[in-house]
Amino acid sequence: MKKSKRILALIFSAWMVLSLAACGSEKSTDTAETGGEQGTEESQGWKPTDTVNWIVTSSPGGGSDIYTRMLADIMTTSGLVDQTILITNQTDGAGEVGRLQVAQKKDDGHTLLTFNNGDLEPMVKNTSNRIENFRPICIMAFDSRLLFFGKETPYADMAELLEAAKNGTHIIMGGSKGDDITTYETLLEVTGLTEEQISYITYDATSDAITALLGGHVDFITSKPAAASQYVVSGDMIPQVAVAMERLEGQFADVPTMSEIGDYEDFEIPVWRGVVGPGSMPDEAVAYWSDIFRQISESEQWKTDYLDKNGLTGNFMPWEEATAYMQEHQDNYLATLE
Repeated sequence: MKKSKRILALIFSAWMVLSLAACGSEKSTDTAETGGEQGTEESQGWKPTDTVNWIVTSSPGGGSDIYTRMLADIMTTSGLVDQTILITNQTDGAGEVGRLQVAQKKDDGHTLLTFNNGDLEPMVKNTSNRIENFRPICIMAFDSRLLFFGKETPYADMAELLEAAKNGTHIIMGGSKGDDITTYETLLEVTGLTEEQISYITYDATSDAITALLGGHVDFITSKPAAASQYVVSGDMIPQVAVAMERLEGQFADVPTMSEIGDYEDFEIPVWRGVVGPGSMPDEAVAYWSDIFRQISESEQWKTDYLDKNGLTGNFMPWEEATAYMQEHQDNYLATLE
């Protein structure tokens, strides 16, 4: 099963490139036909008239929380949305309670849910909730992941830590849920180590894992760049390995991949970041929000203050493409569980 997950990640990456290329062609046609206002005609006549309730199923300070607050900030400061946006972090049941509440909510267009593959995978594995119970609105970007040491980590680098684990030292890794757990499982696979040699502690959000690392309670963690960036700048976190097939760009360009630190295979766990609404969200509201997020994706503030700063790749998908993409991801992931 672990092997199948890693293979799925690699296949998924390749499929993503082909899909985005095809989507780019379709968008060009759509733009020519609509004069560049994709989704505007379908969403005319609907706008939020009350407080927008935006649910995040992870703790404040984590990657999903940072992503959500950046989107909401751009919406309000640029005047795209006039109504108040209330962001609520609901982490009960590892986020499953919040996701279920949104899926079942009778909604007129005023409820949003931050959603990524790290939410989808544990949801379909551990509950009967499915993407069909939501209205996908968009995918905004694809994220990366790294392995980090803290100041209290007693090893010079990742190669030394792995060697210590092989020689009988019990190592503790920390991280969040979903794809962070997949990262841990794949790390064991490519290094040939076991759960007895490197154990994993699951936290509600990346911010909690970072707190544990800074306090010396774990030896290393996996984190996305957005959540770790400020601690890297301050020197409290030291990036050790890029969980990618090749080195990242920007702030983490000097971080090696697995194959550069020893006789290991490189691997990556693709992370998409999106937004969904309740299954009852009306079509015109879905189209409205999808167009709002399109405008954000084209803004310089989004590109410079979020994508470039946090090492993400911007690949906007409107609601139609996001729906097909999330459904495909769910189907592929469910196939690995059979």
